[in-house]
Amino acid sequence: MPHPAPQRLTILGASGSIGQSTLDVVARHPDRFQVHALSAYRQHDKLFEQCMRFAPRLAVMGDEAAAERLRSALAAAGSDTEVLHGEGALERIATAAEVDMVMAAIVGAAGLRPTLAAARAGKKLLLANKEALVLSGRLLMDAVAASGATLLPIDSEHNAIFQALPAGYARAPAAAGVRRVLLTASGGPFRAVPIEALAAVTPEQACAHPNWVMGRKISVDSATMMNKGLEVIEAHWLFGAPADMIEVVVHPQSVIHSMVDYADGSVIAQLGNPDMRTPIAQAMAWPERIDAGVRPLDLFQIARLDFERPDFARFPCLALAFDALRAGGAAPAVLNAANEEAVAAFLERRIGFLDIPAVIAACLERSTANAVDSLEAALAADAHARELARDETSRRSIDR
Repeated sequence: MPHPAPQRLTILGASGSIGQSTLDVVARHPDRFQVHALSAYRQHDKLFEQCMRFAPRLAVMGDEAAAERLRSALAAAGSDTEVLHGEGALERIATAAEVDMVMAAIVGAAGLRPTLAAARAGKKLLLANKEALVLSGRLLMDAVAASGATLLPIDSEHNAIFQALPAGYARAPAAAGVRRVLLTASGGPFRAVPIEALAAVTPEQACAHPNWVMGRKISVDSATMMNKGLEVIEAHWLFGAPADMIEVVVHPQSVIHSMVDYADGSVIAQLGNPDMRTPIAQAMAWPERIDAGVRPLDLFQIARLDFERPDFARFPCLALAFDALRAGGAAPAVLNAANEEAVAAFLERRIGFLDIPAVIAACLERSTANAVDSLEAALAADAHARELARDETSRRSIDR
């Protein structure tokens, strides 16, 4: 029996940690996967290395200057990869007829347009971009339903829930007898730090995650637990679960990636070492299983599993996310945009760690509850929230 043709893959955000892990899985299975296109924002050196190794037909940079540098380097090396730049090029590689599968791993609101485009084109969409659902969950889910796209979550927590649900019930957990969706959280680097010490936290401390290797923005989100708040909103859209069905459980070992609690008393959990190649490989090969290069889980070495309730006084960003989900409309988009601006200001040392939730709360209070019923409305809510957040961060920077 002939081996099926390799699945052709576009990676949006190839230079980030998710993109690099995806390429690691591709390299382990060259008979199953073939890279069609790669994108990065400005890291032309990293994308050059990836293009030389995986020989994609297309490479996309965020701006013209970076694209020209990559184009010159590839030409000098004898590569045939065509280099493009800009938002339109991202949509082109996300919707190309030759592409079977799209890894959506661009961090932040910048990934919204190409992710939506891939969904509308009916692709197998591997979703690592939280913001696409937080900003425009209804739009994305409607696009998936209308086109017949296959949507597979890459966040380790949502991928775990997907694995713990019965086949065919990913969008209707209540019909499968699900009582609760339990999202686990490591608690980040400040789970046990005295609350009064958080005001002095530095960007370096916030980026030192105890279990996962992540980018700086996502590491700060883990430290504030905003990452878990965004995942709560994401879980709502992915699995059709209301806020009251979703619960966060602090699990410091990061071995149980999430759980599903059923009406009959069963709790099904997905376990594994904290390595993003596991959910990436699961989604890429779904419904099959393939080697991801992840070492086997040694339960004897782990020896114990701990669980705690989240402390909303220590992690106000998590409470704000639940509030935004319940408020609906533009509130989740405002939450996300304000957080991105506040985290950027913190990483630049313009505001303190505890100013992050304060900025977000102020923006939610000042924003209007408009519906997000189009891409334009989502982007408008995002832009307005960023203006509010910049105003708040500027004022707090002056106060400091």
